[in-house]
Amino acid sequence: MSFVSIGRLGGSMKDAGKGLVFAFKTEQNFRIQILVAGVALIFAVIFSLKTWEIILIILLIMMVLMMELLNTAIEKFADLLVPRLHHYIHNVKNIDGALGLADHIANN
Repeated sequence: MSFVSIGRLGGSMKDAGKGLVFAFKTEQNFRIQILVAGVALIFAVIFSLKTWEIILIILLIMMVLMMELLNTAIEKFADLLVPRLHHYIHNVKNIDGALGLADHIANN
């Protein structure tokens, strides 16, 4: 028995890729964040930022994208549990949106 199953790892990577494609196709904010990230990286190169600054920008971009993916996952899961207009789910989605907003403000 090996420590890492290449087949399982490949399947996990394939599933993760499907999740990214799903988020890109269904979430407008995710597409906008990808666009803004690309612009930020282009400006980083144009302005000849230091290596550590570019690494920091990439880490912050990844944090924003991860928060958007978490937001999407929570929303999709909440939609499975209770109809969309239920009061508690509405509050959960609002709090989840606030999390994303706080992340954007903290990283910009």
